[in-house]
Amino acid sequence: MSGSVSKKEQLFVLVSANPYVTQQELADALHLSRSAVAGHIAGLIREGRILGRAYMFPETRAILCIGGANIDRKLRTAAPLRMGTSTPVSQHESYGGVARNIAENLARLGVSAALMCAIGDDASGKGLMNHAKSSGIDTSGSLHVSGACSGTYTAILDHSGELVLALAHMELCELLNRDFLISRRSQLNAAAMIVADMNLPPDSIQLLMNEALVNNKPLIIVAVSQPKMARLPAVLNGVRLLILNQAELEQRLVTRFSNHEGIIGGCLQLQEQGVTDVIVTLGAEGVIFTDAKRGLPAQHLAAHQAEVVDVTGAGDAFAAAVCWSLHQTPDDMQLACQRGLQLAALTIQTETSVLQTLDATIFNEG
Repeated sequence: MSGSVSKKEQLFVLVSANPYVTQQELADALHLSRSAVAGHIAGLIREGRILGRAYMFPETRAILCIGGANIDRKLRTAAPLRMGTSTPVSQHESYGGVARNIAENLARLGVSAALMCAIGDDASGKGLMNHAKSSGIDTSGSLHVSGACSGTYTAILDHSGELVLALAHMELCELLNRDFLISRRSQLNAAAMIVADMNLPPDSIQLLMNEALVNNKPLIIVAVSQPKMARLPAVLNGVRLLILNQAELEQRLVTRFSNHEGIIGGCLQLQEQGVTDVIVTLGAEGVIFTDAKRGLPAQHLAAHQAEVVDVTGAGDAFAAAVCWSLHQTPDDMQLACQRGLQLAALTIQTETSVLQTLDATIFNEG
């Protein structure tokens, strides 16, 4: 910034661009002491130019999504896959990541959505951030890592669109650790709801659970893979909702389930560990969900009939619609699951991970 502009005005520009910036980050950027930064902030508040950092627009409290953001590469075989030899494929690239996909779905549904992720300073990272901003997602709390490569997710699909193999490079998510989240506490506190995927380190998941208990804020955790189920703490107090598939449930409980009754029993075990509600996604068989808020027994909902074009992103679309619905109607889990299944069915009928024609009117149809 120009030396002719006062430090206070420079600080105002920085806070306007990122209401969640910390005093230490401001001090480093402006070469000031933290006490000097605090003094300038106090002056701006007295002048009425800001209402206090991270509380500038209280009427638009966001659903904050924390976790993975990466480049999705989908390779689809032209014929049945044969191992050990070259297979012709078509390739499609898009922006992905569980937390990022959920945030984009939410933004397209018309709610205030924020994304807290870690990206490199490469072309992929810049593209991810530019696309998120153009989609209406607040990315101001994200971590930018100099000299690092942004994450990638490579999915190999068979000729019918079903997932055969997925390779995830998500190392940067390890930097979204407890200390980082504490540095973004003002944004965490300002959120209406927090949605965290399990790319986060275990200490971060535990911190979010502790904060949810203290602040009585809805925390929704979305599983991402069987190996990362090990990141979930033994005690789940503070989790409003855990969304996972059958394989992830089995990984957590070290048990196999052969029928819906067994899965329902598994959900009850998770509730005994402290989570309020559980949704188990079953692909083409629909979902099983608990409904503790209304005191109802676990139930099964069938999936919508749909022609599969590409399953990538369907689970994230389901989770986003559930979060959107609970944001509107906090205690109706059945309605949330119905909306989730509806959006998932629409998503698998497209080649994109997020339905590009999405808006909230889809839930008024049918």
